[in-house]
Amino acid sequence: MQQNVSFNELLQGAQHSAVHLEMRDTYGVGDEADDFAAWRRTGQRDIDPASAYWAPWVDLIRSSAARGVAVRRARIVSEPVTEYIRFEHAGTVVNVLAGEQVRWLPRRHASDLMLPGNDLWIFDGQQALFNHFTGAGDWSAPGLELRTEPHIVKQCVDAFEAVWNRATPHDQYTLL
Repeated sequence: MQQNVSFNELLQGAQHSAVHLEMRDTYGVGDEADDFAAWRRTGQRDIDPASAYWAPWVDLIRSSAARGVAVRRARIVSEPVTEYIRFEHAGTVVNVLAGEQVRWLPRRHASDLMLPGNDLWIFDGQQALFNHFTGAGDWSAPGLELRTEPHIVKQCVDAFEAVWNRATPHDQYTLL
């Protein structure tokens, strides 16, 4: 197990794939707080890929895709969805524009899948980066946990692929 790892370095080092599994219905991470509050007030989401909010992510994903890295994101959500998931869904157009493939899986269709206990990223099928959150959805210490043991990474890869194969592509998913 390794600690003190940089997500950006892992993604920049990926050669073939970077996949992300999200399983929470609410996140409360500080760097989204202002954008989420504005969306709640106005119903309008910042979808400008060049905005201060999105540009760092868009640049990172575009540079990864330009190197031939396939970036996929699968979200498992409860339905009807939470306010936060509506916010995420409204911004997903930017993820897709940047080069991500995004799919959605209603939680009721995941009951027979064996899933990891935390959200995670998997890089090149070799490294699993677990994201640790508090109950309120903010980052908790240590925040990130990198695991490279082959049996753990394989379990995570298998879980992601099972979700991905059942999930609905973003442009076909309708919020309930």
